[in-house]
Amino acid sequence: MPRRYYYLLTSLPTLPALGDAPPIGLSDLGQMARAEAAAGDVVDALLLDYDLLLREAALAGEIEAPRPAVLTAEQMGEQAPLPDFLQAEPAHRLRIPADAVWEAYYRHADRLGRRRHCRFLVEWVATEVALRNALVDARAEMLQLDGEPYRVAADLAAADESVGAAARAFTEAPDPLTGLRRLDEARWRWVEQRDAYYSFGIDELAAYARKLVLLTRWHVLTGAPAGGTADRGG
Repeated sequence: MPRRYYYLLTSLPTLPALGDAPPIGLSDLGQMARAEAAAGDVVDALLLDYDLLLREAALAGEIEAPRPAVLTAEQMGEQAPLPDFLQAEPAHRLRIPADAVWEAYYRHADRLGRRRHCRFLVEWVATEVALRNALVDARAEMLQLDGEPYRVAADLAAADESVGAAARAFTEAPDPLTGLRRLDEARWRWVEQRDAYYSFGIDELAAYARKLVLLTRWHVLTGAPAGGTADRGG
């Protein structure tokens, strides 16, 4: 019988609309989820997406004091190695070294989702990889480059009509921030279609974690004030 997370999910605050302040920190969610092995593994896998993006921004000098949810401060600044599952041998075809980390990450998340019977995580990896590679192809076409050396984990990608629409919305945006907003709105809609609300299973918890990542990213980008901790079960 699938595990149900009644106490954990009902103790979490209700998430607002995309663009509003997150009511709980990513590290707080991770700490709560790690009380149970499967929940902790799945939530950490989704929070790592945020950490790896934050790490790239920090290494580029865009953020001075990143606050990761799963990685350590030393790993964010390259003073310590990344976890072993992110240390896969880079594929020779990849032109950007950092893409090897992303490929290893997506493969790790896919394996973990299957092992923990989290359909949401497996489907999220497939869709996110497809979206990432669609954006690569769109940029490569504009720059008249071959997109192949920049695609990651293409064998994991899902065929999804919404991916092409999201990629076009990004490339047609008047500025990068608007484009990112359009991408994350599409990502938010995707989660809402699969959030398994009130099932209290691992998929509902994973959907909550993914939404919180999107909320937190917009909080960092806009510098909006932090929210409160309203009860999700109320």
